[in-house]
Amino acid sequence: MTALRTVAVDGSPVHLLESGTGPAVLMLHGSGPGTTGSGAWAATAQALGTSRHVVAPDQAGFGGTPVPAGSRGGLRLWTEQAAGLMDALGIEHYAVVGHSMGGAVALALAAARPQQVTHVVAVSTMGAPGAPLSAELDAIWAAPAGPDGARDMLSRLVLDQALVTDSAVDARAAAMRAGAAAFASLFPPPRARWVEGLTLSAQTLAAVRVPVLLVHGAEDRVTPLETAAQPLLDHLADVRLHVFGRCGHVPAIEHPHEFRQLLSCFLHPDRGQ
Repeated sequence: MTALRTVAVDGSPVHLLESGTGPAVLMLHGSGPGTTGSGAWAATAQALGTSRHVVAPDQAGFGGTPVPAGSRGGLRLWTEQAAGLMDALGIEHYAVVGHSMGGAVALALAAARPQQVTHVVAVSTMGAPGAPLSAELDAIWAAPAGPDGARDMLSRLVLDQALVTDSAVDARAAAMRAGAAAFASLFPPPRARWVEGLTLSAQTLAAVRVPVLLVHGAEDRVTPLETAAQPLLDHLADVRLHVFGRCGHVPAIEHPHEFRQLLSCFLHPDRGQ
């Protein structure tokens, strides 16, 4: 059974999608305007079935989760809020799956909570030392709320433009308009500083001792393979990299069956199928 609900974390509301039972998986979305936990991960959670306890929050500044008073977002807030959410839910051990910005948060969380985090899957991840702001990410963060901005943004995320359907554009445009005010405060220009803010130090990456799976699209122009995933191979103690050919920035959408199979086999090799 899948439910949407709100949980208080350090006195601030966090909106989340929750489904299933069994081993817990925290799923963290990326940073595009209009992104939410349920929008990013509902299909994956449904396909994983009831054998995993999926928790997919809206991170602060996205969807139904406001930025707490006195804060403006950023890696530290998102990491601490993710940890606090799992504490509030009473979940002691969990894997973390993060997409793009969420991948950087997932790795930071594994470094900060080594006794709680069991595995990390970082998909099209940010966080690599020295990674620049790509022109595509700059354009995505700057996309105006509305159909034109939504269509342009979605076209940059995927390689196969057939995935940019009218229904997908309409849904994202509505989400962008709903969250426009909060998102405007997160990544104002100049935007290279926000990539730097999501960069993980060599010390932080060395503190990640759990198994890490990096998943990337060979044609990702938002976080290119060469600057985003490959440099992390030199910093992580227990890491493997899976590259999808003919794939852009969102493997979970562009190769959904293979992505879910990969996820299941990595998180629970005895039950993955």
